Parts: sequence; structure tokens; C-alpha cells
Amino acid sequence: MPRTIVRSISSRYIAGSELADATRTVRSLNARGMLATIDVLGEEITVADETEEISRAYEEVLMEIDRRHLQANVSVKPTAFGLGLDRALCLANVKRLVDFARRRDNFVRVDMEDATTTDATLGMYRELRGAGYDNLGVVLQASLKRTVADIDALADLRPSVRICKGIYVESPDIQYHDFHAVQTSFVNSLSALFDAQCYVGIATHDEWLIAEAKRLISERGLSREDYEFQMLLGVRPQLGASLVAERHRLRIYVPFGAYWYEYSLRRLQENPGIAGYIASDTMTRLIHPRRNGNS
Repeated sequence: MPRTIVRSISSRYIAGSELADATRTVRSLNARGMLATIDVLGEEITVADETEEISRAYEEVLMEIDRRHLQANVSVKPTAFGLGLDRALCLANVKRLVDFARRRDNFVRVDMEDATTTDATLGMYRELRGAGYDNLGVVLQASLKRTVADIDALADLRPSVRICKGIYVESPDIQYHDFHAVQTSFVNSLSALFDAQCYVGIATHDEWLIAEAKRLISERGLSREDYEFQMLLGVRPQLGASLVAERHRLRIYVPFGAYWYEYSLRRLQENPGIAGYIASDTMTRLIHPRRNGNS
């Protein structure tokens, strides 16, 4: 797909290529009562020197959050920190960043990638928590059949977990492919996380899942400090606004960086639901520009 077309489509879903773009986006979100998590795009690093570059980029993000008093944290992908090259290198890079964030009273969320990285990612998370780093969270994917067992295995840490459906396509031996089976797994995973007294980031744009999450929250008498909803930048903004209006905490995932093209293609190729929403939204803006503020 031509870069010009991808840029046009993705302009609402990626803050931009520079940190200043992400800063402006987060300030706007904060002004509307929303939190943010910032992701420096740079997956599948293949050279060790590149991990130093992205580590420094994240340190700049954390310093900018501190300087501007932004209500935001950061999300990192293990492969961007060298997991595909050397686990020890990745662990050292993540540990350095988490320590950097802790000294600024901030938080790092370690994203989950494809199934080949799950064990290594959870192992690094447990090792860093064991080293005393509590300002660290992880992500679990409800589409994977192992997730409830992973929650049980992590329960002693009372981890901060983002639960999402997962966008990576895996073998049916390890992943639910049926839409309703994934929804059921998401609810079961969320219930297990609440039972383990975890702080949960409920990452979904699925209205049925949001309703189920609200039901579980109400049944358990949870306060808004016990969980947050999470959404992607530019995806279903009206639904996000309604959550804020109902006084739920909402954190928006704000990606930026030079790898915007690769990120956009991955989102479009690996998540048909998001791709369909984007296509529909783009056509609506072209046909009814005034409905979207382009007057």
C-alpha cells in the first residue's frame, strides 16, 4: 500500500513522527480527562546498537512527561529492546528504563507480542518484580488459551495487567479463533484478574466486553482506582468519551515515531476489526466532513 495513502488513513491513529507530536496529543487527551500511554514505534530491532537508540528515545519521553506534567506512562515492546537478539540485552535495557522511570515516579508497561515471546516476556517481568521494581506492568492476550493459567501463575505478584484480545494470529492449538470464544476468554481472564486483586487495564473497543467489564466491576464493588479502560488513539472516540463521562478512568495508547508506516500496516493487516472501523470512518469523513469537525 502506498505510503501516502497509509499516512492519510493513519493520521488520526498515530500522533506523528516526533516526540513533540506525541506531547501535543497527550496534552489534548489530558485536557479531556483522559490518561495516556506513549509507545515509541520501533519493533523487530535487528542490530544491538538500535536498542540503545530506542532506549534513549524512551528516556526522552519520560523526561518530557515530567517536564510537561503530563498524565502519561510508557509502553514498550520487548523486541524493540533486543529480545530477538539476546534476552540478557533486552532485560538490561528494560531494567534500565524501569529504573529511570521509577526515579521520576512513573510506570512502564511491557507489551506482549507474538506467542514466541510470551514465556520470555513473562519471565523478565517476574525477574524485574523480584528485583523490587513495582512500577512495571505486563500485557496478557485473551485469545491465547494459556492466559487464565498465566494469571494464576502471576497471582502472587498482584501484577498490573493490561488484558486485550490480542492481534497476533497464532496456531489454533494455542489460540481461540472463534470470535465468541475470544470474548468468553476475555471475560474469564478479567474475572480472574479481579479475583487476584490485580490492577487491570481493560483494553477493548468491543461494547459487549465493556458492558461485561462494568458488570464485573459493579458486582465486586470496585472503585475507579482499581482498574482503567484502555483504547487506541483515534478508535471509537465517542465510546471513550462516554466512559469518561461515566467517571471511568480511560487511558489512550499514543504511538509515535519513525516506524509509523510499519505500525500502520501491521494494524491494518492483523486486525480486521480495526481495519474495518478505519475504512468506515474514513469514508464517513469523506462523505460527511462536517460530522467530524472538518468544516
